[in-house]
Parts: sequence; C-alpha cells; structure tokens
Amino acid sequence: MKKLTIHTLQHVPFEGLGCIEAWIVEHGHTLTNTLFYQNTDLPELDDFDWLVIMGGPMGVYDDAIYPWLPLEKEFIRRAIEHNKTVIGICLGSQLIAEVLGASVYPNKQKEIGWYEITKTKPASELSLLADFEETLSVFHWHGDTFSLPAGSVRLFSSEVCQNQCFLFNEKVLGLQFHLEVSRQSLTEMLENGTHELKESETIQSASQILNQTSLIQPSNQKMVQLLDYFSRL
Repeated sequence: MKKLTIHTLQHVPFEGLGCIEAWIVEHGHTLTNTLFYQNTDLPELDDFDWLVIMGGPMGVYDDAIYPWLPLEKEFIRRAIEHNKTVIGICLGSQLIAEVLGASVYPNKQKEIGWYEITKTKPASELSLLADFEETLSVFHWHGDTFSLPAGSVRLFSSEVCQNQCFLFNEKVLGLQFHLEVSRQSLTEMLENGTHELKESETIQSASQILNQTSLIQPSNQKMVQLLDYFSRL
C-alpha cells in the first residue's frame, strides 16, 4: 500500500476523525490538518494525496458567520479538479455537493441517532460496496440535505433523507452519516448538541443513542473498508 499524505478539514473540536485517525496511524500514512476553529491555513495541492472533510453544526450557506467557508469551498473544488481522493462526512458531504453544483437546504426532518440506510440498485453494482449489506444501521446527526450532484451516483438512501451517500468520478465520496464515530466522539457530540435532542420520530434521546454503542464497531469496519478501497485505487 502506497504511503499517503492525508489532509483533514475540521470545523469544530468535537467532530474529529474517530476511527479514520486510527486507520491512518496503523498504515503509516501522514496526517495533516486545518482546524478552522483555530486557523485557516491550507496546504498547497501538491502537499497531500487525500482530503477528508469532517462535520459541524454550521451550514454551507453560513458564509457571513464563518468567513473561512468560501475559502474552504474553493479549496475543495480545486482538490476535486486535481483528481484528489476526497471524502466528506456530514457537513463535509454537503460542502462537496455544493461545490459540484447541487443545492443544499434544510431537510423536512432532522435525523439524529441510529437509523437504517438502504443501498441503492446502482450501488449494488459497484465494487466499492461489494461487502456492504443491503441495509445498515448507522449514526446520523444532520438537519440539512442536498440534491444529487450531476454525474454522481446515489449509494444509500432512507425514508427521511433520499440522498444519504454519493460517489462522484470514482474518487469523491459524500457520506451524510458517521461511520467514523467512536465512543469518545459520540459523547462529545452529545455534550455539545444536547439542545438539538428534541423529542421526535427521527431524533433519539441521548440514552437511546448511548444504548446502541454496539453499532459503533460494525460502522467502523465499514469505514475501514471504504478507506482500504480508496487506498488501492
């Protein structure tokens, strides 16, 4: 396996890399990062192989509140144009979608907790997801959604959110959900997002979420499978 330099974009301290960081360390890859809550320093495109974009409570349309958002979007666009492997999680997937010309907007319902997603028929034909079950229970924390970017393939869907995951040009992946989540990151997200846990059919309580931590390991296994796949391209 080629040794990679993986640059990450992190928007808040409580939505970190989870199991992605463990995978990077285990395989001896180099990890660099931009922590937008501390600085806006971005590398040259030649300085990294992959770009991983994490989540956060802000929206892609909050440019006036977060002046670094336009800089980030332009950086993501350039990374895609330069044929980098780009993986976006939650907000990260929404940023990729917008950069690719899709609309990002509030979904009809927030989705917070462990809920099922279903693999689409086109996804079943891709080697990327050959070892994925038809239905998975994964962790969600999102209120926005997006239209499917032109030229991309929808990989997973659910009743609440049609576009849960997409693949663009074989090397750009957007995930609305959190396969990377760890016990620590799950706890930190709950501590910082308690105000969003309002009783609903699509929002679980903190106790409901923490009572399903047995789902973390299979989720992490799926994240690792995706990372392994892209590392072989």
